[in-house]
Amino acid sequence: MLVETSANGSGTSARPHGPGQRVHDDAPDTVAAFVRLAELEDGPERDAVRDELVKAWLPMAHRIAGRFRNRGESLEDLRQVAALGLLKAIDRFEPERGAFESYAVPTITGEIKRHFRDRMWALRVPRRVQELRNKVRVARRELIQTAGSGTPTVAEIAAHANLTEEEVTAGMEALDSFTTLSLDAEVAGSDDGYSLADTLGARDASYDAVVDREAAKEGLRQLPERERAILYMRFFEDMTQSRIADQLGISQMHVSRLISRSCARVRDEALGVQTAAGRRGGGGRSRPD
Repeated sequence: MLVETSANGSGTSARPHGPGQRVHDDAPDTVAAFVRLAELEDGPERDAVRDELVKAWLPMAHRIAGRFRNRGESLEDLRQVAALGLLKAIDRFEPERGAFESYAVPTITGEIKRHFRDRMWALRVPRRVQELRNKVRVARRELIQTAGSGTPTVAEIAAHANLTEEEVTAGMEALDSFTTLSLDAEVAGSDDGYSLADTLGARDASYDAVVDREAAKEGLRQLPERERAILYMRFFEDMTQSRIADQLGISQMHVSRLISRSCARVRDEALGVQTAAGRRGGGGRSRPD
């Protein structure tokens, strides 16, 4: 049997309470309603009892939500989340297990904390880093309140929170991950409207050219010297087929056929190299055709 003590004018007095009874004097007396709810099958009568319990305990849920105000979420939204936690607590509560508020308070609080963890972070942050953020935030606030000075250093926060300086740094970085800036936001210190988007680089098409050039190298090495010379004159010196033909003493038609055949060989070699590289990158074993 649990014993609850309360101070009064004549000293202290003990009041026993059993399963399902209230822990706090200001809690609504809903023991009978919970027993009734457990006995009823799904239907209008059970829904009416459930609504009665929600109405009775909603002020407590709102009080819990008020503890989390000024953390980037509106109080109205926090109350909605707390009400959801209250519904879960009512639906899962077993009257024979004890007082309802002993079960409802952690259920509602957990629902609000999950809301902050899953919905309020602008960037997805690992659970461990979120916990470091909370420890750093609390330690920094306590140090400011006790010391009455400016922002504490990383070393001071680490000593106060029993963390390493690396952990404090990670937690402080997570403080800035709760919200994000728009790419249209102006860069600090900029007088000409320079935005964050202006700092982002664009895709450089030259990288694709580098990849293609490297892939074609082996195929070019395998060509006969005359074919390599023809490709060089055509694509690097920008000579016409007729001029190449005159310089080599062959027909323009023959130059055209050599260029087509050489390009096909280089292309096949390049595609074969890229396919083999893809198989190696994927960890698979190539099989002969």
